[in-house]
Amino acid sequence: MLKNFYGSIFISREELKEAGIDYPIKVEYYKIISEDERVKDNKSIFGIQAIKTEYKDKIGIEQSKVEHITNNEKQIEMILEQIKRNEVTPISLEDVIIEIQKDINSAL
Repeated sequence: MLKNFYGSIFISREELKEAGIDYPIKVEYYKIISEDERVKDNKSIFGIQAIKTEYKDKIGIEQSKVEHITNNEKQIEMILEQIKRNEVTPISLEDVIIEIQKDINSAL
């Protein structure tokens, strides 16, 4: 399995302050490529991993990954961009991907 860095964000201070959090939180997003499970036409299967790092007294790390989302690279890029723009954290990653896929499928 390959993991390509897509991008990262720091959760905005205003949002953190509203939630009563007084330390920085960074979320990194990765495109996962399952090369060992190629589908027909020799296409790879893509997934997404999110890693959240909390910078408080001790550094805390939380991560989540959703594999086998699609074999369409443009689609995985669109999903990654939407997830990054909306500051999705690991705890809600799977639910958000399911909702995005519903939207994509209803648009087809």
